[in-house]
Amino acid sequence: MERKKVKDRSEIDLKYKWDLSTMYASDELWEDDYKKASELADKFTKYQGNVTSSSNALLSALCDIDSIDLLLGKMICYAKMKQDEDNTNSKYQELFGRGMTLATEVSSKMSYFTPELLSASEETILGFLEENKDLALYEFTLKNTLRMKKHVLSAEEEGILAKLSAVTHAPDTIFSMLNDADMSFGEISGEDGESFELTHGNYIHAMESSDRTLRKNAFEAMYKQYKDHINTITAIYNTNVKADCTKASIRNYESARQAELYGHDIPESVYDNLISVVHEYLPVLHKYTEIRKKILGVDELKMYDIYTPLVDVPNNKISFDEAVEIMKSALSVLGDDYIETVDQGINNRWIDIYENKGKTSGAYSFGSYDSNPFILLNYGDKIQDVLTLVHEMGHSMHSYYTRKNQPPVYGDYSIFVAEVASTVNESLLLNYLLQNESDKTSKMYILNKFIEEFRATVFRQTMFAEFENWTHKYVEEGGSLTAERLCEEYEKLNSVYFGDALSKDDYIKYEWARIPHFYRSFYVYQYATGFSAATAISKKILKEGEKAVKDYRRFLTLGSSMFPVDELKVAGVDMSKPEPIRDAMEMFKTLVDEFEAMIYFHTER
Repeated sequence: MERKKVKDRSEIDLKYKWDLSTMYASDELWEDDYKKASELADKFTKYQGNVTSSSNALLSALCDIDSIDLLLGKMICYAKMKQDEDNTNSKYQELFGRGMTLATEVSSKMSYFTPELLSASEETILGFLEENKDLALYEFTLKNTLRMKKHVLSAEEEGILAKLSAVTHAPDTIFSMLNDADMSFGEISGEDGESFELTHGNYIHAMESSDRTLRKNAFEAMYKQYKDHINTITAIYNTNVKADCTKASIRNYESARQAELYGHDIPESVYDNLISVVHEYLPVLHKYTEIRKKILGVDELKMYDIYTPLVDVPNNKISFDEAVEIMKSALSVLGDDYIETVDQGINNRWIDIYENKGKTSGAYSFGSYDSNPFILLNYGDKIQDVLTLVHEMGHSMHSYYTRKNQPPVYGDYSIFVAEVASTVNESLLLNYLLQNESDKTSKMYILNKFIEEFRATVFRQTMFAEFENWTHKYVEEGGSLTAERLCEEYEKLNSVYFGDALSKDDYIKYEWARIPHFYRSFYVYQYATGFSAATAISKKILKEGEKAVKDYRRFLTLGSSMFPVDELKVAGVDMSKPEPIRDAMEMFKTLVDEFEAMIYFHTER
């Protein structure tokens, strides 16, 4: 892998940084919105005792909620992204902290609204909808609120929970600071002896290196840190799980999982179907793991051998500008308007492209209702980075079309459908690369990448989902999450998923400790369900053309105006049934069989 020093933020060219000045030209303007939001929240008390006194009073309150939410969303989004530019910058740590504290205070001041709304009869609310046509905008959200009635507490109790939200969300913040700002992984080297600093940003590239010594050293250096901090991280995560379970119990849910899924009307069977169907196809993953071991020619296949490409393609470095052109070509099937908007995003600096010291690791798409849908990357000139760019652009385009077509109340989309747009883009990219590559070796490389995307997105995320399902059930049944117990369970699951071809090591059991998504409980399963849905949608787009594109483009505009399972039905996929997951697994089986045939044919020749 290429050795290079991680730059300071100030050393990165402006054109490679996102333009957050489109949100706030100065921090002073942020302070102005801080005051506005606080004042609006204070004024919101005027509705207390009068929320359902008339249809006009209810409408006015709902409009004010939208106004407050818009301000808070913009403020917190801006402060968070500024913090993520450089987590060592205390100024934006403070700004983000103040924004979150204000959000808690505002939530507390407004906490009476939902209990008071639900104190009225269903007949009253439905009558208001009939009487006041302007309330029609809020019909879906009002009816959904009525559905949540049995899980909403009294105004006083809701106020207490709102005040405690900063505390219950603390594990995520604490882990982020430990993981991104305080932990360092030292210098490592490979076979050539040249050392460089290991970071979150370059770790995956080390794992993809053909240098096994480098992979081993990076793997052990990374996990040694988590091993050394395992008791602290266990305490953080245990607190997070206990908070989830306690909140669910207080709100009269049967479990933390039910609490997370119920709000978007997602049947728990979707979660169980995913795990069950994936387990049916674990023999296919085991077969692929055996293929990997044979191709690498190792006596023992280790976890640090799992990510390195099985097909070596020389000169596969891809610049960011090249990545953009590949992305546009692959996504052109989605229409001229789609590509023009992608161009707009590139030209208007939606994207923060390269790694710098202190920058948050990984990648994401983020923004408020009235901002650009920004993207954070840590681009490293690899095909994986092209996939990441296309993935995050899928999120941003979903946000763009949602906000263009929906009012603020429906201006976001549920997590369940969030990963669909991103993985449709990935699937279209990989299909494009397979169809347009004439070199057989390169084609095998791309096929291997496609398989790896499947493995990492469906199998790996399902394993994560199974792990956090266990952690929450364990606590709900009275268990205590010790470091030893967490590591034991994770190690067992890892063995079940990878099979006998993978040799055990002393470090993989600590992997759970480095997964930030575990602090957003019952999130990761949606990568797997989203990938399955995206597989079906991309297949329809490529097979049916314009009609399928039209259905998919409509799906992108829906925001949260429908329940997510119903939204996917608009795009032609029914995720309440196991068939889309099984179809995705069959596609994985086909890809593995095709890769096996190609790789052995190539080797024999």
